[in-house]
Amino acid sequence: MSELDRVDRAILSAIQHDSRLTVVRLAERVGLSETPCARRLKRLESEGYIDGYRAMLSRKALGLGVVAFAQLRFSVHDRSLSDRFEREVQGIEQIVSCHNVSGTADYLLQIVVRDLDEYGVFTRDVLRTLPGVAVESMLSLREIKRDGTLPLP
Repeated sequence: MSELDRVDRAILSAIQHDSRLTVVRLAERVGLSETPCARRLKRLESEGYIDGYRAMLSRKALGLGVVAFAQLRFSVHDRSLSDRFEREVQGIEQIVSCHNVSGTADYLLQIVVRDLDEYGVFTRDVLRTLPGVAVESMLSLREIKRDGTLPLP
């Protein structure tokens, strides 16, 4: 990976806030002409600074009213059990993020579902079916910030 200069950071910042910018608009924002801007963008993609492009969807419009955080603890720390868990999590669409964490929990999950009834069923039928797992849930009462952008060094 090459060193990021001011213009590279400006490009990354601009596309984080609006990934639908055309190269022409992006070039205007960062003070470059179109061709050098397109080359820089292509380089940033090929060097792995840009993982992909996506839209942020509205949970409210989609009827997904509950955001929960679940701390999972394994009673037995067995590598095969955690490997299986990590594989299974990849295919569960209600789990929007999963982190292996330090502290009293082994994993922290962010889960999005329609309502509390659905969350109860999800907890019972999905999370608690894993052998040796203890689950502690926290429900989000109100989201204060949902930006999705990363700080740029």
